[in-house]
Amino acid sequence: MSRYLVVSATRAEAAHIPPALPVIITGIGKTTAATAVTKALMETDRTGLVVLNIGTAGALRPDREGLFLPGRVINHDISAESLRALGYDPRDELALEGGDDTVLASGDTFVTDPVVRDQLAARADLVDMEGYAVAFACDALGVPVRLIKHVSDSADAGAMAWPDLVDASAQVLGAFVADLVAQP
Repeated sequence: MSRYLVVSATRAEAAHIPPALPVIITGIGKTTAATAVTKALMETDRTGLVVLNIGTAGALRPDREGLFLPGRVINHDISAESLRALGYDPRDELALEGGDDTVLASGDTFVTDPVVRDQLAARADLVDMEGYAVAFACDALGVPVRLIKHVSDSADAGAMAWPDLVDASAQVLGAFVADLVAQP
């Protein structure tokens, strides 16, 4: 039987998670997410633990809406090709067990520029700011992770309305997690 740890960047995204589940609020961005997740995992019994990283995401393509379980996550704002040319593996892409065919691009850039969105769309379906960091920390500590993302915006100027959009996504995320943990 799995035990769950819910990880969210903000309290707003986790507002509808069942109260019996432990929730870690990381703050926004890859650095805070990796640090908070690593700290939490080091302070808990990891036996049978599964991390559920919930949150909103921007759609990089017009046909992307609703809930997704990315099967691949990329670190989009690292100079991966340059590092590879220097002989280093930046591990800029992680495969996730149990995910769908969605690719999530994570970076410390809040994407509102259609040019940036379109460039990212060549590599991914969705964009967020923490998924890669959560997955990387879990991978490093041998803990399974599932990314659960709900599209809140189109990664354009409309993303600035995120504070008004987040609760609708949080409701969907909360209902999905409640159903998931209720399964035997």
